[in-house]
Amino acid sequence: MQPSQPLSLRPINPDVFSVHLAGGAHVGNLKRVGTVWKFKAIGYDAAGQVVPGGGPLTGRHNTPFAAPDAIEVNRQLGGAL
Repeated sequence: MQPSQPLSLRPINPDVFSVHLAGGAHVGNLKRVGTVWKFKAIGYDAAGQVVPGGGPLTGRHNTPFAAPDAIEVNRQLGGAL
């Protein structure tokens, strides 16, 4: 059994995965840009409106990845939580 990971990936389409905290909160997307996958941070304001580049992982916005791999996403982004 693998230890619990703070972040999970959910497929949206072949080029986008949403990134969620263990409790289900949406904190960003992993998007394929050419041959590179990039993390796009997302936050929400008090009215529930999307704040691109915001949220708890704003400092990791545009982090590149070779593939949408949950273990690697947790390794690179999980420590920022």
